[in-house]
Amino acid sequence: MSVFISRSVSDTVEIGRRLGEKLKKGDVVAYFGPMGMGKTAFTHGLAEGLGIDPSTVSSPTFALVHEYRGDKRILYHFDMYRITDWDSLYSTGYFDYLDSGENLAVEWSENIENALPDECIRVEFKQGNSENEREITITGVDFN
Repeated sequence: MSVFISRSVSDTVEIGRRLGEKLKKGDVVAYFGPMGMGKTAFTHGLAEGLGIDPSTVSSPTFALVHEYRGDKRILYHFDMYRITDWDSLYSTGYFDYLDSGENLAVEWSENIENALPDECIRVEFKQGNSENEREITITGVDFN
């Protein structure tokens, strides 16, 4: 487990980039935490760390899933905020994406916790001591 303190959007992006550099093909990154904690900013960094143009990243709130392609990697970015049951989860194509062997970043993973792979990388976002501070805890990958 690694705990990071972010004091700005650029800090959050950098933490995401560092994680992206460590991902193996097929890794699933599950985000947990309330709205407005920087999950999409973190995904900008994650994409950059995977060699994907971060300017293509946007919140998948209304589309449910976005696909970002780099020269060597693909990142599927999910928003599970409105997923409330197995039928709605199946309708996203989530299980097909899991089987693709590409990387997934899943916002609102608390809504699909029983469908996450056991070996997923967990990223938990919490409010820090000030308005712009975030505590980001990452488990399932070694930062040493």
